[in-house]
Amino acid sequence: MSDVTVNGLEDLRWTEDGLIPCIAQDADNGEVLMMAWMNAESLQRTLDEGRMVYWSRSRGELWRKGDTSGHIQTWAEIRYDCDADVLLAKIRQEGAACHTGERSCFYRALPGT
Repeated sequence: MSDVTVNGLEDLRWTEDGLIPCIAQDADNGEVLMMAWMNAESLQRTLDEGRMVYWSRSRGELWRKGDTSGHIQTWAEIRYDCDADVLLAKIRQEGAACHTGERSCFYRALPGT
């Protein structure tokens, strides 16, 4: 993993591709809404703009949540885990978080669970 400094956050540990997973959680009720990837630029823009900006691995570009769908995410707090390799964004979600239209991307359960 390579270490990248973003706004003094030199503790963050990024993948070899320069990415870090980010879990989006409803700031009010704790519901886990989605997981997406961030790179240093998307994290910096998120911090600067107050809106969640992710990195799209499939498109190879920044992805500002809600620009096309209108389902904007604004962050209330961003934490990182004990290993400094996962972010947790406590967010305020407007509309659905999932591209399917579901509120959360985690709307399906494995059979038997």
